[in-house]
Amino acid sequence: MRRFSAEYLEHTRRGMWADGREALADLELAGRRRVLDVGCGTGELTRVLDAEAPPDATVIGVDADPDLLRVAREETGLPYVAGDATRLPVPDGAVDLAVCQALLINLPEPTAAVRELARVSSDLVAAIEPDNAAVTVSSTVDAEERLEREAREAYLQGVDTDVALGDRVREAFAAAGVGEIRTRRYVHEKRVAAPYAEPALTAAARKASGAGLADHREELIAATSESAYDDLRRRWREMGREVVDAIGDDEYERVERVPFDVTVGRVE
Repeated sequence: MRRFSAEYLEHTRRGMWADGREALADLELAGRRRVLDVGCGTGELTRVLDAEAPPDATVIGVDADPDLLRVAREETGLPYVAGDATRLPVPDGAVDLAVCQALLINLPEPTAAVRELARVSSDLVAAIEPDNAAVTVSSTVDAEERLEREAREAYLQGVDTDVALGDRVREAFAAAGVGEIRTRRYVHEKRVAAPYAEPALTAAARKASGAGLADHREELIAATSESAYDDLRRRWREMGREVVDAIGDDEYERVERVPFDVTVGRVE
């Protein structure tokens, strides 16, 4: 399973579900009693589940990374336990909803994790997974759109899991014996415009230094070559300096849209 830092998760999930939660309707959160957020990371989804479930419901997060769990406990105050998504430390049928967000795309065998979610749930299983092949970026810095597309295409080729899983989660659900499968789409839209908040300034600085691209260095080299990566990083840093200059002139705007498919099924 691929690992991520707390900073990376915060950056990629910032603002998710703040603009509407209609796509979570099939989770039937208002009627849940015991909810398990599997692969919870720093607790972004756990917080949303707790807010939408009844006040007396129990919502618990589980993750294999103790560093992420420490951040989750500090930021949400909710209960968390350490555990592997394919070997959950939870008895059969212990919860009535087992859910994950952006977990299956990072696993070599997503169906194995879905089977485990189905084992611990007495009712519903849900997976919220992105289709990273369908991400779009628009920017007032022309080079950013072009380089984002180039980097994303190489990343999709070089990564060793299916990060464009999206609504094909349905196949893993069916293979795990989960029925009554429903899917809704949620588009996580991230906008940057003046006046610029601190996260936007940090993201621009990371572009100018090449740090943001370096997060995926291994996958990009696997798809291309080390020299091709170095050339991409050089052009990426040039683009980043354009972004920094545009921010200084209050002329920078960027919109990124990441589609997530919310797949829900019932344990038969």
